[in-house]
Amino acid sequence: MTAQNVYATPDILVTTDWLEENLDLFLERSENPRYRLVESNEDPLLYQTGHIPGAIEIDWTRDLNHPIKRDYISKEQFQELLRKKGIGQDTTVVFYGDKNNWWAAYTLWMFSLFNFNNVKLLDGGKIKWEQEGRPLSKDIPSFSPTTYVSSERDDTTNRAFRSEVIAHSTQGDPLIDVRSPEEFAGQRLHIPGYPNEGAVRGGHIPGAVNIPWASAVKSDGTFKDYKELEELYLKHLDKDKSVIVYCRIGERSAHTWFVLKYLLGFSRVKNYDGSWTEYGNLVNVQIENPSAVQVTSIAR
Repeated sequence: MTAQNVYATPDILVTTDWLEENLDLFLERSENPRYRLVESNEDPLLYQTGHIPGAIEIDWTRDLNHPIKRDYISKEQFQELLRKKGIGQDTTVVFYGDKNNWWAAYTLWMFSLFNFNNVKLLDGGKIKWEQEGRPLSKDIPSFSPTTYVSSERDDTTNRAFRSEVIAHSTQGDPLIDVRSPEEFAGQRLHIPGYPNEGAVRGGHIPGAVNIPWASAVKSDGTFKDYKELEELYLKHLDKDKSVIVYCRIGERSAHTWFVLKYLLGFSRVKNYDGSWTEYGNLVNVQIENPSAVQVTSIAR
């Protein structure tokens, strides 16, 4: 089932070969199914135009975000979502999506806040599946509701807030900025093709090291092997220390969180979902802007 047997969590990834061979597992209609396939994208139109047969959609904005404050849904709302989607107490959920699994990893990370750990990621995501000419469907599957019971949301184990990030920076503990080098240097507020989401300053959190998220993947979107990832990250990080990762809004850094936690075996790694849109707006908080030039903002 795995793409690489040397990862810290060997069975956290499934290959496109394995998934196509086992699509029938994801059509089970019992009250506590063994498997569910979840597509989670940045682009909300992609699921409707064609998805892997049997996949259900979890839309980040509609399904997971609190409607009023910048936060995630409650325990009760998460419980209702999983029941409605046909995900049971013992169901293993395989996630995949666009953008080399940015948003799929983000959704997987959000599931971890409720201690839902029966999770896997499709290595290479939707792009690899499509490039290999594998089947797609426009049929929307319907599954019987389950009786899933959620844990309380845990905002301490895998999630970091600004006070912890500031303390981390002040103490010189490791911070990984997974954005592009131009964002890290303060030359851009966001990557080309994306609107600015509110940060008024460019730069990075003091003490952060820039390891762009895409450094962890190959040209086909699959993850690099353990040795390559170890060489990339361990020259900057100590597995025994607490690590915080961040980007612009938390989705790219969730991808790196996945790499550190599941592929390399870091025991204390957190995603700062406030990321630069929060930190870049904090009053009376120091940032680093090594370029010291006017920020370039590229509109879509």
